[in-house]
Amino acid sequence: MSKSVTVKQLFQNNKEELRLIKENGKIGFDRKIKTPKLNRPGLELTGFWQHFRDDRILLFGMKEDCYLKTLSRERKRKLFEKLFMTDIPAAIFAHSVAVPEEARDMARKYNIGIFTTTFLTTQLNKFIMDYLDWELAPSVTKHGTLVDVYGVGILFTGKSGIGKSEVALDLIERGHRLVSDDSVKIIRRADNVIIGMQPGSKLLRHHLEVRGLGIIDAPRMFGVRSIRTQKRVEVEVRLEIWDEDKNYERLGLDSRQSRILDVSVPMVELPIVPGKNITVIAETIAMNHMLKVYGKDSASEFDRRLEMAIKNKTKRKQVVNYLKKDYE
Repeated sequence: MSKSVTVKQLFQNNKEELRLIKENGKIGFDRKIKTPKLNRPGLELTGFWQHFRDDRILLFGMKEDCYLKTLSRERKRKLFEKLFMTDIPAAIFAHSVAVPEEARDMARKYNIGIFTTTFLTTQLNKFIMDYLDWELAPSVTKHGTLVDVYGVGILFTGKSGIGKSEVALDLIERGHRLVSDDSVKIIRRADNVIIGMQPGSKLLRHHLEVRGLGIIDAPRMFGVRSIRTQKRVEVEVRLEIWDEDKNYERLGLDSRQSRILDVSVPMVELPIVPGKNITVIAETIAMNHMLKVYGKDSASEFDRRLEMAIKNKTKRKQVVNYLKKDYE
């Protein structure tokens, strides 16, 4: 099911920042917005309707206003009726443009919300698209803990009680930053970047549940430096109990991936055994990931050097034999 935002939500969440004024009461508040894109109906006003999208908010600016002022009242009435009898979510008149009476009449007839603002059309278009792009983005909530480690968003997953929160606590104590514990809401932006944050109520934000100890308030205990509100998910570390019969990756040549919201994410399966320092390994995973981002793959380079060493085996023996007889 596709996500949507009501016109009322758009208004209430942005009325102060965008200086939005509702011109016709609660009319059209229940209409739903399903796309972040807006439509400036310049071509439609001149009679070209071939590519008109009735699922977008209509945005009127100075150019549309200047053109409308050249038309008769009857022509404007017909145009606004044709525009407002569709499924458009709402109409916004930017740049302090006055709302024509014909628009008010048709909005009342077809239940269309009308807004005005002093914002310029280009500014308003950008702000509303950014807001809707975020609100309408595909999302999923995953059981796990998200920590910013050296600027890399690591999502720790695994069954309950395996130690995700304890690893996060240790990382915070070492100067890294908690995003969310126990559950993580992940959204996918238009550029296939996935962002993780704390879901639900602000009451539990940035708290850790450590079994045997209880709930810990991370910012109060470690300071504001220990938290952040959101972070790009870049690596998944899947914690699991050591299985002797399972072959774990040892060289790092087999790059594994998990898929979150249809986005591929590098994944590391990390077996848990007594005495294993998961925190240091997590820091190493973060640094190794950044090396790969900058084009340095340690495992691939080691494999390449190993192949070269095998090819040059005879040559290396000659060098070693020569150096053994160097007594200077």
